[in-house]
Amino acid sequence: MATDTENDVQKDFKDAVNMTPAELEKWLETEESQKVGQKNGGGESVGHDSGRKIVKILRTKKADLTEADLAHMRKVVGYVHRHLKQRPSGDVEDTAWRWSLMNWGHDPLKK
Repeated sequence: MATDTENDVQKDFKDAVNMTPAELEKWLETEESQKVGQKNGGGESVGHDSGRKIVKILRTKKADLTEADLAHMRKVVGYVHRHLKQRPSGDVEDTAWRWSLMNWGHDPLKK
């Protein structure tokens, strides 16, 4: 991001997160979603926890976003951009790489 204004953060987040709140919620309920990622102290992966926060952010009015929301949005953008650069070769449909990205609200197979 060139600048870190709220509008830039919101635009970059919108570009990085290509799943709707409903799609992401449904995904987070799957076994595959819960299989991937680095686990935090409570047993839930960091990405899975992020997915729940993303759903909340997506359902929040822009004017009601908090500094914590904006910080998480920046984190999501960074994760998605870094992870996309690590794309494995071949079919990625049923891979931990794709599943991890989906936990962060980005489905690389979605057009």
